[in-house]
Amino acid sequence: MIDAYLSEEGYELSVAYDGVQAMKRVDELQPDLVLLDIMMPKLSGYEVCHWMKSSPRTKDIPVLMVTALNEQGDIEKAVRAGCDDFLTKPVNSLELKTRVKSLLRVRHLTNERDRLLAYMAEVENARTRAETR
Repeated sequence: MIDAYLSEEGYELSVAYDGVQAMKRVDELQPDLVLLDIMMPKLSGYEVCHWMKSSPRTKDIPVLMVTALNEQGDIEKAVRAGCDDFLTKPVNSLELKTRVKSLLRVRHLTNERDRLLAYMAEVENARTRAETR
């Protein structure tokens, strides 16, 4: 259902069927957002999320956890693993689309901020080099 909801919004999707495949796809594709089911074969969503947030290459990719589990402890464990937001199943189409849009907006703004900071540092370095000549 999630695939159908997001495809109709025009998002480009890549699907993984277990935690190991998810890690491989994230590392290769460097997506703008990752939706993780907590209960996956081979590695859980918790483990994949923890791996992502521990890696310098993937730590800034937002993670939306999707789960049929709704115990408070499950949500706390997802937050401790580093997820940025979570949804419980069955997923409401409007809620999913709204959270995805919001997380993608944050990702875009973070990327813009990082580019601006890098540009400002470059300009400052050039100015400093010009002054020392």
